[in-house]
Amino acid sequence: MIKQLLFSVLISASMLHQAYAAKVDTVNTYSAAMKKNIKAVVITPDSYNKDKKYPVVYLLHGAGDNYSGWIKKAPGVEATADQYQQIIVCPDGNVTSWYFDSPVNKAWKYETYVTKELVPFIDEHYQTIKDRKGRGITGLSMGGHGALYLAFRHQDIFGAAGSMSGGVDIRPFPKNWKIEEKLGSYAEYPENWEKNTVINQLHLLTPNSLALIIDCGTEDFFYKVNMNLHEKLAERNIAHDFITRPGGHTWPYWANAVKYQMLYMSIFFNKE
Repeated sequence: MIKQLLFSVLISASMLHQAYAAKVDTVNTYSAAMKKNIKAVVITPDSYNKDKKYPVVYLLHGAGDNYSGWIKKAPGVEATADQYQQIIVCPDGNVTSWYFDSPVNKAWKYETYVTKELVPFIDEHYQTIKDRKGRGITGLSMGGHGALYLAFRHQDIFGAAGSMSGGVDIRPFPKNWKIEEKLGSYAEYPENWEKNTVINQLHLLTPNSLALIIDCGTEDFFYKVNMNLHEKLAERNIAHDFITRPGGHTWPYWANAVKYQMLYMSIFFNKE
């Protein structure tokens, strides 16, 4: 029933706002922690003006992709900025950053970049709500891991977090996506893997500390770890929306899933 209502609201909002045209820009940000420029796509709604403050959703890409992935591969994601009157920021997380600070490579600091450099940059250059009540973060695959990882560890910055097909437990995949380059091999540095996987960050949460939405297709290779995360959240009485439906680790799935994520963020931003 809840999913049917969510779908109906989503379709109604889409029909009301389909004529709008959000503005898509690419900006250069600077990471002092990593001493390099990093690009990001910033989407502002058609109504954007300096007399209003807007909530922001940080939308993270997956492994092997970059800051432009969401715009190029999920047509229509920019329209959600108009639908829900929110800014969307798609930062470059490198092809295999996993959005954490590496304990074995001190030059690799993507947790620091997003939380201490990118968020302040966006708040300085755009008309944003400068509070966790006006910030959400979500992403796909590696970006799903990154969104939950960063939100769990920085609840003072983000009030809502989501994941689509997220790699929420990296331990079953010790040889994939070059993670061992950032954490060391699992055999030699198991503590790095244990400390930097999302499913082991739940002790940081208290009930209702974050608004959470987690989505994964039943044919996805991350489906099992997402089910495990859902069950552990339930065991701890951590409220969250958990969505599964037929689908794999594919762009058609994410292009659909992101619409629900953006609606969820909007509901969070507009609650009393």
